[in-house]
Amino acid sequence: MQTNLTHIKYVLILFVFTSFSCNSNTKKNTANNSAVVKEIVKDIPIIVGANQTEDYLSMLKGKRVGIAANQTSVIFKENKDYIHLVDSLIKMDISISKVFAPEHGFRGKADAGEHITDGIDAETGLPTVSLYGSNSKPSKEHLENVDVMVFDIQDVGVRFYTYISTLHYIMEACAELEIPVIVLDRPNPNGHYIDGPMLEENVKSFVGMHPVPIVYGMTIGEYAKMINGEKWLENGIQCDLTVVSLENYTHHSEYDLPILPSPNLPNATSINLYPSLCFFEGTDVSCGRGTETQFQIFGAPFLPKESFDFSFTPEPNFGAKSPKHQGELCFGRDLTQTKKLSKIDLSWLIEAYSLAPQKEAFFNKFFPKLAGTTALQTQIEKGMSAEEIRATWASGLKAFSDVREKYLLYK
Repeated sequence: MQTNLTHIKYVLILFVFTSFSCNSNTKKNTANNSAVVKEIVKDIPIIVGANQTEDYLSMLKGKRVGIAANQTSVIFKENKDYIHLVDSLIKMDISISKVFAPEHGFRGKADAGEHITDGIDAETGLPTVSLYGSNSKPSKEHLENVDVMVFDIQDVGVRFYTYISTLHYIMEACAELEIPVIVLDRPNPNGHYIDGPMLEENVKSFVGMHPVPIVYGMTIGEYAKMINGEKWLENGIQCDLTVVSLENYTHHSEYDLPILPSPNLPNATSINLYPSLCFFEGTDVSCGRGTETQFQIFGAPFLPKESFDFSFTPEPNFGAKSPKHQGELCFGRDLTQTKKLSKIDLSWLIEAYSLAPQKEAFFNKFFPKLAGTTALQTQIEKGMSAEEIRATWASGLKAFSDVREKYLLYK
């Protein structure tokens, strides 16, 4: 149905362009015509990889299928309805062996960093294997009854968002056992820019495994191609990789995620601010966990009340059972009305550090891993401005941009 709708709209666009080309009236008409065309193009739906079953079902039939999935792994229907990919494939008589779950679990209900265990999915009866806890990488035993692996998880395009690390380890484990991997691509809501410091090898971790900037401007399918092409898997091994591409998508497409990618990213604003505000996870400042505006506010009890006109009190809630500064009044900033960013904003981190009364306790040991570099903390402590810090990222971003270009499926 979506494909037919898309075809109809393309025909409409062709009709509009043809009609306009035959009209040689005024500049006013041209402006009006452009507005009409823009509105039609805007209304063309992006079709995710999971919806394009005709492109991958033949690779699954008669096979024992493993699926890396969470609550975002759905096939969309009409009227904003959807069905989970696992449920849909079961109805199509695809034999699913087990589900591999990333951070937050298969149903996406666990806190950030919460230990996830293996188990049985109550809704399907399928065995689930946690890839966030004791095992980051599927073992040979986990994969012994898997002929092909499907990866379908919504990413947000930020290096420290751990789904790309899960992707890496799945590709690596499957490559070692010669199991093909099919990535069903999804849009990147932060795909319109690249920014941030490049990862340094000495701070490599599960929140940063690859030499990429914090915001890398690629879909998860493109990123998988880069992992493979740059031979980042152990010993340079490469995976038998298929990417089922998106339709009607560019890196500048507007796309609000219809399903929360994780409990503490509740809306488009939080997803857009996440690359800038997640730095606070490596400090003693709250970025809103334990409120309803996670990653849209920041504050701490020790920041001076007189410097801010906003305050909040974190309390346990869905996705934050024990939030930082629980039950304490925090002073800071409300960023819920911030216009969409096309770069990382360091001003909030710099401001909070400059106003902290005990600067030696501001950063914690996690900060260099989040930043992907030891330099950023030093630069802030030395009093460098955001512009001066950003200038130090330029050469790394240029080099990465050249690498990235080789793997882009969309412009």
